[in-house]
Order: sequence, then structure tokens, then C-alpha cells
Amino acid sequence: MADAGAAMTQPVDVAQAMEILSRTPGVLKVWLTGLSRAWTHGDYGPDTFRPYDVVGHLIQGERTDWIVRARIIFEEGTSRPFERYDRYAMFESSAGKPLEALLAEFERLRAENLAALRGLALTPEKLARRGMHPMLGEVTLSQLIATWAAHDLNHLAQIAKAMAAQYQEAVGPWREYLGILKAPATRMDAEGAERARRSRAREGGA
Repeated sequence: MADAGAAMTQPVDVAQAMEILSRTPGVLKVWLTGLSRAWTHGDYGPDTFRPYDVVGHLIQGERTDWIVRARIIFEEGTSRPFERYDRYAMFESSAGKPLEALLAEFERLRAENLAALRGLALTPEKLARRGMHPMLGEVTLSQLIATWAAHDLNHLAQIAKAMAAQYQEAVGPWREYLGILKAPATRMDAEGAERARRSRAREGGA
């Protein structure tokens, strides 16, 4: 049975989405390169991502999610469900790697994937093609691309929140005016929390 959301969503403006997708690696490179560990490895509460973790998570998406799923939609449609996305894989795959190396890897993978996206020569008809998400049901290629861009923005905001949290106490009474310090934390589930704890123990603590 078709998902109502997949049927009703307006097609994404691919060029507009790519404005975000093409800029994210550069934003992260300028933002995070050369910062002290206090900024790059600080979280915003128990069982939350650090900026370092976010970069590894974005790399995992480039390797196994966006373009991989787009190709499944093109080649097999809804007959083959997407593989489950391991959103905590970075706790193993990025372990021990310098942040600068991760930023360079993300930049390279994103450039390759955007080249692949351009190569699909997307039309409204192609954007309407459907795939099968293992949890959400039928989704369109258009929704996948929109989610790719929104996912970047979500994690940029998460990095900002983790960094701002390092001054949670230092700002004193001005915390009342800083919404970024008030918003509730999005915590990992039990699996992610355990994998994070193992990874950080290997690092010697964070």
C-alpha cells in the first residue's frame, strides 16, 4: 500500500538542495579545523553526539545512505527495501582518526556523491520514483534528497548546540536569553549510548 506522505509531497528543488549539500563540507572545515578538543569533543548532555561524532556520522551517510538508496530506487524500486542505516557506525569506523582527516574524507565523499547525483539527470518523473524504507514504508526519491539536505542542517545545529553547551555555566544569568542552551537534548538510544561509551573509553575519555 502506498504511503500517503510519499504520494502528496511536492517534488524537491534539487538545485536548491544542492546549494546546502555542496556547502556543508566547507562550513565544517572552516568551523572545526584547529579548534581545541574542548570544542570538538564536548557533548551537550549524557548520551549525546559531540562535533567529532557528527562528522563521522555524516561520513557514514555518504558511504551507505543517500546515493546508495537513490540507486536502489532507480534499479529496483520498492521491490528491495533499503538496508538499515547504522547511525552509530562512526563509533567504530572513525575511532582514532584525526578530525582533520575525517573532514577531508567527508569533503571527498560528498563531492563524489554530488557528481553522482548530477549524473542522474533528475526530472519530476524520476523524482517521483519510490523506494521502500525498512521503517517508514514507501518514500520518494524527492523525499530522500530533501532529507539529505535537512539532515545536514540538523547536524550543523547539533554541533552548535554541543559547542554552546560548553559555556552552559559560564554564561551565568544570560542563559535565560540563550535558546540554544534551553532546548532539550536529543539522546542516543541504548545501543548508541553503549557504543559511544566503548568508543570513548578507547580514546581515554572525553
